[in-house]
Amino acid sequence: MYLHIGNKKSVKQKNIIGIFDLDTATVSSHTKRFINQMEEKGLVEYEDTDLPRSFLLIENEAGNASPFSLRLSRISPAGLRERAQISLASLGEEK
Repeated sequence: MYLHIGNKKSVKQKNIIGIFDLDTATVSSHTKRFINQMEEKGLVEYEDTDLPRSFLLIENEAGNASPFSLRLSRISPAGLRERAQISLASLGEEK
């Protein structure tokens, strides 16, 4: 299953390690440093003009230069979680 994260972008749900709120997660200097390091390595993806509200830590497919990447989203973490739960619930209905 795929999770639509906004701006016509989707990621495989099985590759999502975590969904984080940018406002609360970046209070920590460790998280800020981690995001900055990922950005310096070119591992942060965001192609929108709106202010991002969340970020997803993604496990990349085998063969990528880095095992992880970050995807920024303008959708709130609660909204992304709800989308993920709805798509998983629809799997149960198809059986």
